[in-house]
Amino acid sequence: MKLPEISLVEDWLKEGYLHNPGPWVKHSKYVANAAKIIANKIENLNENTAYIMGLIHDMGRIAGITQERHSIDGYNFIKKKGFEKLARICITHCFPNKNINANIGIWECTKNELKFIETFLENSEYGDYDRLIQLCDCITMEDKYILIEKRLVDVVLRYNLKNQVSLGIPVLQKWQKYLEIKDYFSNLIGESIYNLLPNVIENTFGTIKSD
Repeated sequence: MKLPEISLVEDWLKEGYLHNPGPWVKHSKYVANAAKIIANKIENLNENTAYIMGLIHDMGRIAGITQERHSIDGYNFIKKKGFEKLARICITHCFPNKNINANIGIWECTKNELKFIETFLENSEYGDYDRLIQLCDCITMEDKYILIEKRLVDVVLRYNLKNQVSLGIPVLQKWQKYLEIKDYFSNLIGESIYNLLPNVIENTFGTIKSD
């Protein structure tokens, strides 16, 4: 797969921040670092490839403040830069179970764009890079790594899970897939993925200072 130089991707992120200042750029760098660390432990993954995918997974944010449509905006941006195969990660990272109805953010896409995403997912066979970025995205807040369960609770608080479930949105199935992916990579490396990332316990539970 053709890859851009890391310096070029960093330039894209700088450009993106100018268009849409926010925590997404720092988040992308942390996702990239986690992907690189985990990929280093897996024989069939390249840490440089994983790192670049982590950097560009949210590149659709460059188009402005949106929710779900950042997936297709990122795909189109990276594709126009000449990296069509790489661009897939901008879409696949959002859909661990390939179900666009499981996402609880606002869809700002046209019907044709939604159909494109749905068809793209149906015709895509996920590999370990897709799963890795899905995992790293889910365990990374803006600038720290946490237990996946805490990140899901954060989503509950922000989006009101009860309302989403009552509307028939299959959120829990998506979350179950995240947990399966976490176990998949832990089994691959022979230990918990949390052991590889810094300060997960402290970031999840906080610290208590004794007198």
